[in-house]
Amino acid sequence: MTRYVVAPVNEMPPGSRKFLTIDERPIAVFNVNGEFFGLLNRCPHQGAALCEGPLIGLAQSSDPGEIEYTRLGEIIRCPWHGWEFDIRTGQSYCDPRRFRTRAYAVNVEPGSAVVKGPYVAETLNVSIEDDYVVVDL
Repeated sequence: MTRYVVAPVNEMPPGSRKFLTIDERPIAVFNVNGEFFGLLNRCPHQGAALCEGPLIGLAQSSDPGEIEYTRLGEIIRCPWHGWEFDIRTGQSYCDPRRFRTRAYAVNVEPGSAVVKGPYVAETLNVSIEDDYVVVDL
């Protein structure tokens, strides 16, 4: 398994999310109250950029008329059709038996461990030609 460094922890404060592409897969990493989660940024329903939707909570009821709002910021709602997914597991709340999105393990590691690797850094060839900066992809 190849591991990728996403960002220093201080660049992802609680409530933030970071979008990236790894091996041609759109992925989003979330910081929810100091816990980090990764999801494939594609809704399994119709392919929307799932992780651009709002982070909400879970409404639960044990008695009629009683609603408890829990797990604030742990449920992502698809911006196209409102389908909801658990960012911890990728599980759908619309049709849990049939739909889920891919969840990725995200860890916080000390800088000394990151220096050792093994990590893959994407590099690009850059050259200067007649006062133009050119990036070779």
